[in-house]
Amino acid sequence: MTKATRGRYTLEFKQEAVRLVESGQTMAAVSRSLGVVEQTLHNWVKAHRAGTLKGASGKLQVSAEQMEISRLRAELARVTMERDILGKATAFFAKGQK
Repeated sequence: MTKATRGRYTLEFKQEAVRLVESGQTMAAVSRSLGVVEQTLHNWVKAHRAGTLKGASGKLQVSAEQMEISRLRAELARVTMERDILGKATAFFAKGQK
């Protein structure tokens, strides 16, 4: 088993994630669409409300392209899972029509 590397996110990325939550979207939906762990998002919202939300410092910041890639990977995983479920459901119901 490999050790997961810790993600480093810019302040702008965190603020956008918090804005999505505060606009009425659920934390689960936002975390899935952005590809971050729900607990991490919860911590960002909590820090934002306390006024202590900070961005990553150092060289390993996440660029806009990396954020988009992460979001697209999460969306691809969701759509692939939906496709697989629909394929299985179609096969199941096709058996019943014979």
